[in-house]
Amino acid sequence: MDHHAVHAVEGVDPRLSITRSNAADPLDLPPVLLLHGFGSSSRQNWVDTGWVRHLNDAGRNVVMVDLPAHGDSGAPADAGAYAPSRMRADILQALFDERVLPLRSDLPGSGVDVIAYSLGSRLAWEFGATQPELVRRMVLGGPGTADPLASFDLAGAELYLAGGPASEDPVTADLLRMAQAGPHNDLPSLLAMVSAIKTEPFDPQQAVPKMPLLLVAGDRDEYAEGISDLQAWAPDARVTTLPGRDHANAITSRLFKEAAVAFLA
Repeated sequence: MDHHAVHAVEGVDPRLSITRSNAADPLDLPPVLLLHGFGSSSRQNWVDTGWVRHLNDAGRNVVMVDLPAHGDSGAPADAGAYAPSRMRADILQALFDERVLPLRSDLPGSGVDVIAYSLGSRLAWEFGATQPELVRRMVLGGPGTADPLASFDLAGAELYLAGGPASEDPVTADLLRMAQAGPHNDLPSLLAMVSAIKTEPFDPQQAVPKMPLLLVAGDRDEYAEGISDLQAWAPDARVTTLPGRDHANAITSRLFKEAAVAFLA
């Protein structure tokens, strides 16, 4: 098998699909955990855009998690499974179950580096703040202080999916387009996720990650509003701006990939 081949890990909680891709000549550094955005998947966000190959070529082993109702993960009937705190707990449990994280945090080389995008960056910010002993460094793409899902027009989205007019809220219409772009997305479950996220609004000042952070966004990314506040609140953060990029196409930027690899080295 080609060392870039991405394969699913068997035996984890069926709600979350974990995939790994190991470098042919790995460096003595932690694995890189990749967390995708809303309406995307590990394959769409990280494999198809060349991230996994780029990281493997740089000597980094990669672990990817599909969020609930995304990619190859199941869509739980339990609405509580989509709350951010529950998603973070389930990701943590899956990483322990698969021995990505050792059961003892004092072991050499324990922990992970994290690269996340959009909703993944929100989860990673909170994950890093609450699990500082497990996360060495983080690269957060498209981050902002506002939570676009908090103001999502659920009623308008449900009406639209039932054949009605598009929501008049531009953010809702944009997020629905992202959700519909995934060929296998379970739209009712994605709306259940939005509803659950509304119960836990993002408050980045409440818990701030202390490890080194690289915050990356396109200069045309309206979702990354407040990125300078995130930098100011975190004790060890820097910002990289991607010229001419917005929230939809920043992920394909070669500058983004190179900055992330250099920062995590």
